[in-house]
Amino acid sequence: MPNFNTLIRARKSRVASSPWVILFILSLGLTTGWKSAQANVPKNAPPEVKTLLTQIDAAANRADVKGVMNFYSPNFAHGDGLSRSSMKKALTSLWKRYPRLRYNTKLKSWKTQGNTIIADTVTNIVGLPSANNKKLGMNATIKSRQRIVNGKIARQDILSERTELTSGVNPPKVDINLPEQLKAGQRYYFDAIVKQPLGDDFLLGAALDEAVKPNKYLKPTPVNLELLSAGGIFKVGRAPNLPGNQWISAVLVRGNGMTMITQRVRVVGR
Repeated sequence: MPNFNTLIRARKSRVASSPWVILFILSLGLTTGWKSAQANVPKNAPPEVKTLLTQIDAAANRADVKGVMNFYSPNFAHGDGLSRSSMKKALTSLWKRYPRLRYNTKLKSWKTQGNTIIADTVTNIVGLPSANNKKLGMNATIKSRQRIVNGKIARQDILSERTELTSGVNPPKVDINLPEQLKAGQRYYFDAIVKQPLGDDFLLGAALDEAVKPNKYLKPTPVNLELLSAGGIFKVGRAPNLPGNQWISAVLVRGNGMTMITQRVRVVGR
């Protein structure tokens, strides 16, 4: 795990991080694409692939967990270690918390490999705030790769993802600076900057980095919030010494709103 050298110090409070931010990733497992010697362009994709993606989006937009899972193989495998059963639980939890998510998946490229179709897609997810859930909103972009066998998704791997969760009447607008890929042990900078002037508002914030693991999809992680002396979070981190995937998040809270941005970072061998 990266060891952050915090550049700010202040009093602390507690808030629960949102692994459900990342759950949606799985439900999107429709975005894929592959590059072999020559990847095929989306317009030439087999009709069954286009139909599959359209149907999964439609079921996800209805928050129909059973309908979505019908498009996944009984032996479904996920690059993050999720099983078909744990993915179903994650989607159920996510859609209870966010009842108004809207999915839109686009096929970027595809190829065949024996009886398997390998597709790369990009899924955009928008969660509209509603009065009954503390005005929680979501905006996510996920790139993923699927292996489709006999019309069902047999395997899914997340290539990249960024999710923004908001709550409250006026959540901070935040820009983050973070690479999508790091070498093992590499030193890096992570900035999360609030774009609006703070005026007399107090700003609380925290950064969180976690290894991507199946149990993190369902179990919230406590976060210590610090009173920030500047308009954002500025940290120096170091990637783990072993390859893998990390979720790195920034949480920023002001008087009338909260924003949490999570980005997946791939750690590759030196």
